[in-house]
Amino acid sequence: MSELNDQTYDTICQLCEQGDTLADDGQYAEALDLYWQAWDLLPEPKTDWEAATWILAAIGDADFLSGDFAAAHEHLSHAMYCPDAIGNPFLHLRLGQAQFELGNMERAADELMRAYMGLDDEAWLDEDPKYLDFLATVAEGIENHSRKTTSAI
Repeated sequence: MSELNDQTYDTICQLCEQGDTLADDGQYAEALDLYWQAWDLLPEPKTDWEAATWILAAIGDADFLSGDFAAAHEHLSHAMYCPDAIGNPFLHLRLGQAQFELGNMERAADELMRAYMGLDDEAWLDEDPKYLDFLATVAEGIENHSRKTTSAI
């Protein structure tokens, strides 16, 4: 596989790091602008580059976190055609969550199961427990360790 030249790679990394900082602060529209600038720097065919995988993952994540589930679905599905995307637990998680939110429950179950098999319990702690609860209804042996339980004293 070819490699991006150093200047292009460095610029893409800088744009994505700045986008990540904005996304961490909940500024998803601004983050998306930077991620798309990074995307535009990739030579054609864009999906041949490893950087395409993580750029589209960042775009899909920002889409999802901003509540634009249709865009998240579109961009994360597109990411699956990029290098090393299939089998990436985070991509499967976000794609499964987007499918769930769009009401595509069969596809949601498939993607969330792929994520469940690749992520440890701790990775699910920051996610809404409804996704594991759903997965537990369609697969045996799924436990939702993200649920906080209280006991009566």
